[in-house]
Amino acid sequence: MRLLDNINSPQDLKKLNLPELKELAREIREEIITTVSRRGGHLAPNLGVVELTIALHYVFDTPNDKLIWDVGHQSYAHKLLTGRKNAFHTLRQWGGIGGFPRREESPYDTFNTGHSGTSISAALGMAIARDFRKDNHKVIAVIGDGSMTSGMAFEALNQAGDLDKDLIVVLNDNEMSISSNVGALSSFLSRKLTGRIFTNFRRDMENLLRSVPAIGEDILKLAKRVEDSLKSFFTPGMLFEALKFQYVGPIQGHRLDRLIEAFKNAKYLEGPILMHVLTTKGKGYRPAEIDPTTFHGTGPFEITTGKLKYTPDTHKSYTEVFGDTIIELARQNDKIIAVTAAMPEGTGLTGFRETFPHRFFDVGIAEQHAVTLAAGMATQGFKPVVAIYSTFLQRAYDQILHDVCLQRLPVVFALDRAGIVGEDGPTHHGLFDLSYMRHLPHMVIMAPKDENELAHMLKTAIDYSGPISLRYPKGPGYGVDLDPQLKTIPIGQGELLRKGEDILILAIGSTVYPALEAADGLSNSNIKASVINARFVKPLDELLITEWAEKTKRVLTVEENAKLGGFGSAILELLEERHLHEIEIKRLGIPDVIVEQGSQKILRERYGLDAQSIYKAAREMVLGSEES
Repeated sequence: MRLLDNINSPQDLKKLNLPELKELAREIREEIITTVSRRGGHLAPNLGVVELTIALHYVFDTPNDKLIWDVGHQSYAHKLLTGRKNAFHTLRQWGGIGGFPRREESPYDTFNTGHSGTSISAALGMAIARDFRKDNHKVIAVIGDGSMTSGMAFEALNQAGDLDKDLIVVLNDNEMSISSNVGALSSFLSRKLTGRIFTNFRRDMENLLRSVPAIGEDILKLAKRVEDSLKSFFTPGMLFEALKFQYVGPIQGHRLDRLIEAFKNAKYLEGPILMHVLTTKGKGYRPAEIDPTTFHGTGPFEITTGKLKYTPDTHKSYTEVFGDTIIELARQNDKIIAVTAAMPEGTGLTGFRETFPHRFFDVGIAEQHAVTLAAGMATQGFKPVVAIYSTFLQRAYDQILHDVCLQRLPVVFALDRAGIVGEDGPTHHGLFDLSYMRHLPHMVIMAPKDENELAHMLKTAIDYSGPISLRYPKGPGYGVDLDPQLKTIPIGQGELLRKGEDILILAIGSTVYPALEAADGLSNSNIKASVINARFVKPLDELLITEWAEKTKRVLTVEENAKLGGFGSAILELLEERHLHEIEIKRLGIPDVIVEQGSQKILRERYGLDAQSIYKAAREMVLGSEES
């Protein structure tokens, strides 16, 4: 029997000796690799923190001690150790356990995460609350070096140091390169300088020196400078010391003995502590160690080879079409600049980066900076294209309004992963951009029905002289032929795809083809449906929409976005402004709920956005009206 089979909580973990803990780490890696190879998920980040996770739960008293995982895509080992191993095979599936920490899932998940840079702020908030309540538990935030590019992380570090709160921040660093000798020496110094014996001795010496008349304080200051100089020479901790954090590290992140010793020491330290842990992404699985980018978030793969299991004849994805098209346009226009926030692969910009390295900017996990950086470029005559996932652009709302729209700057927002994204779940669905972009003055909003229209819309966005947003879904397109010549679509012009006098189906983006399929089904029931591909949410093609709304007297809107403030709301407002109160209207979209994880197919069926649901809603509108 595996050791893992007997681990139902961190209390079971504490019964193991060091060799057993090492064996447990091997078993956890095996379980993660096996499950992710079948289900997909975040592999490299999770393999890199197995020993770190074991050491944290071994030393600290979770869930009494609060453990917060930044982003949370590295929490698989944490889930396996906290009572969820029997459900681990349901990872990221509909009705299964989440791929990120969720408070509703376990008391060990102390804070819901999914976007980066939030852990230190949340941890500081918990530490403040702890002190108000006069409790004495520890609060530990685990944050990666990538998330440290987030300005929010440094805002939290700054205040935590200023408040001098008892807080531990574990910096999981899998990028910094430190020579083995210097790293080993600094690790030794940090571990010894934070040991209980040395800490008590230092405190006693400080009290003794302060008691020496006249010269005691001067000697104490000199001793402190010597210690700081020694630590600064051997460690990269000067920045954190400047923020009033006691720096510990770097610590070898795959040495359980070193990690356990360091965390045991930290338990008895007071004030803010930064523990710098060096890890390797993909540790224990060679393909992920060699290519951690591909295996950061991956689909199912063959364990023996590391090759991804692709579905045969998969069409080119929207992301790939975007990446190819922006390169084609940039060859014709040297003013085009691509900007992304730590997602060049995810947004399809790796080809652009290779082709135009000086016109590509990856700002790290700093969406606010990305938008204002683009705004600055736009003031000087350039055409920046900001490619960010819909869910992550939410973090830059203020910059979109004040730095782009207020100045009517020609910044293009390419919103990948718009709509339902699937197994990554609530924190990653892009279900709000139509709503949060639509009410911004001067903003134009487009969504293509297929990958060919996406290419033309990107050309349209480049040619436009103001702020413009282009949203498109995750996954493959429909396999339609791409036109050899790109053309500009007139701003605000919709497209009548089908004529019928019984009902008008108004669709946008990913819902257009399901609407056409529904219309085919309706024709078999002798119901004639018109279908309009709106193409633009703002401005609407008011003449086309109102003409067919008046002809049919029934309008069904379909969008893969929150209904509140979205495309359907825009149609309601249009009909009200035109005093077309006699027209019956129904909106299909996401209700006022948080959408859970699950495949795109399951979720679209559940929320009524597939062809069958559109058919059913339209049929009920027509037949219900006739029967009445």
